[in-house]
Amino acid sequence: MAEIVNLRRVRKELARAAKARQAAANRASHGRTKAERAVGEAETARREAVLDGARREESQR
Repeated sequence: MAEIVNLRRVRKELARAAKARQAAANRASHGRTKAERAVGEAETARREAVLDGARREESQR
């Protein structure tokens, strides 16, 4: 036989887990020093520059 599950409790547990994941992501992104943010922004800019440099030009007919 299947186990009886309280759906309201399961929904609340899922909501709590989602909030906990969001809080962890916010702590990771907002809990950084100014230097760490600068390094991250520089890395993002470098990656975008590499991708733009590798982009192929469309052939014009």
